[in-house]
Amino acid sequence: MEENNNKTGNSPGATAEQRRERAVMVAVIRDNQPPAQVGEYLDELQFLAETADIECVRRFTQRLPQPSSRIYVGPGKLEEIAAWCKEQEIDVAIFDDELSPSQTRNIEKAMPCRILDRTRLILDIFLSRAQTAYAKTQVQLANYEYMLPRLSGMWTHLERQRGGTGTRGGAGEREIETDRRIIRNRISKLKEDLKKIDRQMAVQRSNRGQMVRVALVGYTNVGKSTLMNLISKSEVFAENKLFATLDTTVRKVVFDNLPFLLSDTVGFIRKLPTELIESFKSTLDEVREADLLVHVVDVSHPQYEEQIAVVKQTLQEIGAGDKPVYLVFNKVDAYTYTEKDPYDLTPATRGNLSLDDLKRSWIAQENTPCIFLSARERTNIEKFRSDLYGMVREIHAGRYPFNNFLY
Repeated sequence: MEENNNKTGNSPGATAEQRRERAVMVAVIRDNQPPAQVGEYLDELQFLAETADIECVRRFTQRLPQPSSRIYVGPGKLEEIAAWCKEQEIDVAIFDDELSPSQTRNIEKAMPCRILDRTRLILDIFLSRAQTAYAKTQVQLANYEYMLPRLSGMWTHLERQRGGTGTRGGAGEREIETDRRIIRNRISKLKEDLKKIDRQMAVQRSNRGQMVRVALVGYTNVGKSTLMNLISKSEVFAENKLFATLDTTVRKVVFDNLPFLLSDTVGFIRKLPTELIESFKSTLDEVREADLLVHVVDVSHPQYEEQIAVVKQTLQEIGAGDKPVYLVFNKVDAYTYTEKDPYDLTPATRGNLSLDDLKRSWIAQENTPCIFLSARERTNIEKFRSDLYGMVREIHAGRYPFNNFLY
């Protein structure tokens, strides 16, 4: 099965200076997956590519029980993709899963363009967006751990370009071993650097005393930083791109006479690379040590429920799955739905629910305190502040039962 997008942008003959890199996206539809879900995954992959300033001009999909362990897709599909990329002078092919080192090597032999998998693309975005020494160290560590098992493939590619005799057997192998040793040493050094920074940050957290801590969590690009700016009256960087925030930002907030600490954290995403989860676990200490998690959800996104599940799973992985959660459905101003035809006898879907129906369905659920708002339009913000104040006050009263005179 294949889904095509009409080409956009500059002609294939344009120079690299005149245009962005042009890419095709490749995905496998598993037997138990609806095609629409794969389309949504590719929409997210395209958003990732656009964040990396890559233009996606076509999508290739194929239904298989599982991706091929050798070349990800079938041989005929790979030939078709390679021929189209050669004809259209495509710069890069992006695969919607993490490719193994052997898959990458085999695909590179057949393809006339550069290969990126989802993990490599996310790592590149993180590398370009890391600002502080802490974030840069974490991303570099994840990058080296990703590169280490793939060095032989990189050298095979270089040797093919270099040509000449005597390059495959001796010098190349020695260079690979040398590079592996260098990368292992760098990984060890980066891990030591992270331990030092972690100790410094642990001291900083201990110096904050026993103030109530609230952490904003959620999928990437759901509006956490915008909400942070609104509540704390700060200027945290916010942008309509994936992973605009990599560093945890902590601000002291005072509602009436009640102070607490509010932190904004890196957004989660489905298929988040294991290397990044490991590297950023220390950054997410703010989440693990929080007294309350404010889980921000983009209610206008068609797959918001799946995004909620991804965030819950990630919270479990980092040891924060048992924290009290306040569910904030953001972007109500962008919510759209299709009213169901009364003569249509098929079951209603999530896309047929009005915002009021959606509110009733979530508010009716037990043990799920939630609110619907728009941080951008400041809709229902006062109710949010009031609810948050009540939750922080309850935690504070339990911690300091004799300080209730403050509020």
